[in-house]
Amino acid sequence: MSVSFNVSDVPRETPASAPEWTPIAEEAARAARVLHPERYRMPRPLHRRVLTVANQKGGVGKTTSTVNIAAALAMHGVRTLVIDLDPQGNASTALGVEHRIGTPSVYELLLGEMDLREAAVPSTASPQLLCVPATIDLAGAEIELVSMVARENRLKQALSPEALTELDVDYVFIDCPPSLGLLTVNALVAASEVLIPIQCEYYALEGLGQLLSNIDLVRSHLNTSLHVSTILLTMYDGRTKLADQVTQEVRGHFGDTVLRTVIPRSVKVSEAPGYSQTVLAYDPGSRGAMSYVDAAREIAERGAGRVEAP
Repeated sequence: MSVSFNVSDVPRETPASAPEWTPIAEEAARAARVLHPERYRMPRPLHRRVLTVANQKGGVGKTTSTVNIAAALAMHGVRTLVIDLDPQGNASTALGVEHRIGTPSVYELLLGEMDLREAAVPSTASPQLLCVPATIDLAGAEIELVSMVARENRLKQALSPEALTELDVDYVFIDCPPSLGLLTVNALVAASEVLIPIQCEYYALEGLGQLLSNIDLVRSHLNTSLHVSTILLTMYDGRTKLADQVTQEVRGHFGDTVLRTVIPRSVKVSEAPGYSQTVLAYDPGSRGAMSYVDAAREIAERGAGRVEAP
C-alpha cells in the first residue's frame, strides 16, 4: 500500500450503512486517481527540485520510471521537465517527442549552442510536461566534452535557476545513460538529488556500491548539495521469495529513503514505449500505471513537506 493513498479523498457512507473498506475498494480509489487526475491534484514542492535518475546497470527501469513519474506529476497539475541525457533517446520516445538527427536537443544544450527555452518542447503526455530530447549526436558528446573548460558543469550552466524560472517548472528529472561517464557526472553536478531505481533482483544490487561511491566523490569535489533522496524498487514480482529478500535488504540498509510504493513487474509497462507513450496513457487502469501515480504522489508529498523526507 502506498503512503500517498488517503481514504478521506473518497466519499464514504455513514458508519451504520457503510460497507467494509476492502482491498477492491482501495484499488478502485487508486484507479480513480489515474483516470480522473483533475480531481486529485498533487502538491507543488516548497522549492524547485532537480533529480538525477541514475543507475549504471541497464534494464532496472530507469527511463521507464523517469517518464512515468514525470508524466504522473504533470497530469496531476505539477509542471515538470525531463532532460533526456541518454543517447538512445528512449525517454524522448516514451514522451512522444521528436528526436531525429537535426532536432534541437540536449547535445546543443551541453555545447552551449542553444539555451534551455529553445531546446525544451512540450510532450504529448501532458501540457504540463516538457522534454529536452536526446539525438544520436549525444553519443559523441563525451569525447567533445573532454577538452572543454569546466566540462563537468556544462549541464548545470544550462539548467541555471534563471532558465528554469523562465520555463516555470517545479520538477526536473534528468534521465542518465547506463554508465558512470561524463554525461552522468554532468547530471550529478546539475542536480541536488539522486533518485535510484533498483530492480528487485540480486544482480541489481551489484554495482550499487560503486554508484554510491561516485556520488560521494561528486559531492566531495563538485557538488556539495548532492544527496540520494529517493530509492524506488522496480520490477517487483510478489510470487518470488527473492523479490521480498531484496526489498527487505534495501529497506533495511536505506530506511526511509526508499519509497513505500513498489513498482510491480508489468507487461503493460513494457509495451507502452512501443506506442511512444507512457503507461499512464497506454493503459491508465493497469497496476503499473497506478503504482507510478502512487510513487509520484509520494515524491510530491515529500517535496511539499507533508511527509518527512529522509
